[in-house]
Amino acid sequence: MTLLLSKTVWLDFMYTFIPIFVTIDVSGLIPMYLSLTKGLSEDERRLVSWQAIFTAFVISAAFIVVGQLVFKVLGISVADFEIAGGILLLVLGIAEMLFGDRRKSVSGLHAGPVPLGTPLIVGPAVLTSLIILIPLRGYGMTFVALLVNLIIVMVAFKQSRRLVQVIGEDGLRATSQVICLFLAAIAVSMIRRGIQTLLLP
Repeated sequence: MTLLLSKTVWLDFMYTFIPIFVTIDVSGLIPMYLSLTKGLSEDERRLVSWQAIFTAFVISAAFIVVGQLVFKVLGISVADFEIAGGILLLVLGIAEMLFGDRRKSVSGLHAGPVPLGTPLIVGPAVLTSLIILIPLRGYGMTFVALLVNLIIVMVAFKQSRRLVQVIGEDGLRATSQVICLFLAAIAVSMIRRGIQTLLLP
C-alpha cells in the first residue's frame, strides 16, 4: 500500500514537473544567461542569478495564489484558459524554434530581474502551465514542482560554463530545439483538452 502510494505520488509529481520543465527550457536559458552576464565577475554573476531566481519565484508563486481568484473575477474557465494558453504556447514554441537565436537582450548587473527572471525564466508559457496544473494536480504539488525546477535553473546557471564546454553551444541549441518541439506538442494537447471540456462538459 505504501509502495503504491509512493508510486502514485511520484507519478503525480512527474506529471506536474515535466510541463513546467519543458516550458522553462533550461537549455535555452543557459546561452542567454552567459550572454547577459558576459564580462561580469563570478560574484556579480552569482548576484544576477539569485536576483533572477528570486524574481521568477515571486511572480510564479503570486500567480499560483491569486490565479484562480482572477479566473473567478473575470469569469474565465479552465477550459477557456487551456485553449488560449495552448494557442499562446504553440505560437511561442514555433517562434522559439524559428527565431530563438535572434532575441535581443540587455546585459549587465540589472539583467537579473528583467529579462532573466521574467520573461525568460517565468514568462507567459510557464504561467499558463501553472494555472492549468493547479486544478489538475493541486496547489502543493504545483508549488513543489515549481521549486524543483527553479533549483535546477539555479544549478544550471552555476554550472553553465562547464555545460557549454561539455556539450558545446551547438549542443545546447539542438537540445533547446527538441524542447521547443515538446512545448508545441504540449500546446496542442492543451488546446485539445480545452475543446473537449467545452464540447463535453
